[in-house]
Amino acid sequence: MKTIRRAACLLALPWLAGAAYAQTMPDSDLRAAGVLASNCANCHGTVGNAQGAMPSLAGQQKTYIVEQMRAFRDGKRPATIMHQLAKGYTDQQVELIADFFSRQKPAR
Repeated sequence: MKTIRRAACLLALPWLAGAAYAQTMPDSDLRAAGVLASNCANCHGTVGNAQGAMPSLAGQQKTYIVEQMRAFRDGKRPATIMHQLAKGYTDQQVELIADFFSRQKPAR
């Protein structure tokens, strides 16, 4: 289990290194947020700055991201894949992801 955790943290390092994250967040939450947010990189870009048609998440309001993730998860917002992905997150995880992206600097 420690090996899996270490690997997940290593995968999140690029996210964490570029993150303009608040110093007040506990280290454990910071690591968890980075690991969870790294799952979004394929579509929404590194630290939430998407390329192409996908929306960027960097700098979005935390409440907006939470609302949208819950809407996808609860089937209230249609999607091609997000409704399936969002079902895998608890409310606490959604809050961590939203907090992470809301603190990132938008590229545009």
